[in-house]
Amino acid sequence: MRLPAPLEAVVEALQQLPGVGSKSAQRMALHLLKEGPQAMEHLGDLLNQAARRVGFCEVCGGFTDRPVCTICEDPRRDPRVLVVVAEASNVLTFERSGHFHGRYHVLGGLISPLRGIGPDQLRTRELLKRLEDDRIEELILATNPTLDGEATATWLARILEPLGLKTTRIGLGLPIGSDLEYADDLTLDRALEGRRPV
Repeated sequence: MRLPAPLEAVVEALQQLPGVGSKSAQRMALHLLKEGPQAMEHLGDLLNQAARRVGFCEVCGGFTDRPVCTICEDPRRDPRVLVVVAEASNVLTFERSGHFHGRYHVLGGLISPLRGIGPDQLRTRELLKRLEDDRIEELILATNPTLDGEATATWLARILEPLGLKTTRIGLGLPIGSDLEYADDLTLDRALEGRRPV
């Protein structure tokens, strides 16, 4: 049995979300339908509000509903350490861990020659402007360990070298709880390169 066309459209829209397959999308749509029109209208209103009110911080490029985000305005954050990430969602990941207390800079993507994305299409000029602040002592490059992430980190390290700023790369290697038997060669190589004293 096929779903009615309006409900099928909702299922297809939900499937566009990352990590949502057809069965999960169908369960969500049916749940909303079961809750009634008010639940769907309420969700629609919330999505519209978010689309209108949420944007990007003028300073770091992270998510905010104001010109400057709460992280950039927080005087308790360490202004000497700046983590550079590819996407605003990466800031949420760092914040969820609760261990980093510095500030962030979101590039808005990664260098990707195959997709025609170069450094000028990222927020690199804004980063260089921020580095004029002599309070910044360390820049941590926290891009994904993919070809594009590595290319971006390497390019940034090269252009930052003349500034004499301490530039580091996040440690890469084996996740906690994993089994060495299942590690691929590159991950194992990175784990060995990133070893530290015990």
